[in-house]
Amino acid sequence: MQENKISPVVAGLKGRCPECGRGKLFEGFIEVRDKCSVCGLNFDFADSGDGPAIFIMFIVGFIIIPAIITTEIYFRPPYWVHALLWGPGVLLLSAGLLRPFKGVLVALQYKHQAHEGQIDQ
Repeated sequence: MQENKISPVVAGLKGRCPECGRGKLFEGFIEVRDKCSVCGLNFDFADSGDGPAIFIMFIVGFIIIPAIITTEIYFRPPYWVHALLWGPGVLLLSAGLLRPFKGVLVALQYKHQAHEGQIDQ
């Protein structure tokens, strides 16, 4: 691995290879490719697990919950209005943030050479 000048945050947000910054990181919406088509970096190391989902739950909750409470206090809409507003809001925010967060976590994993925990025997 050579020292690169690509920021893992920028590469991850753009969904690009953390090594060269030009190749695509994702095959579909959130499926990581086997390797970079530009520099050939093997993406076998990429395992973000549930990390992106945890961050997204905190962020979306931090945005949506105060909005729900404020709406209830000032407008007191019926429950169906809450469901109509906040259901799609949660889904759109979650889906919109999932790919960039996964990209950033994979790029940071590459930069810091993070691997699954192993016990020496």
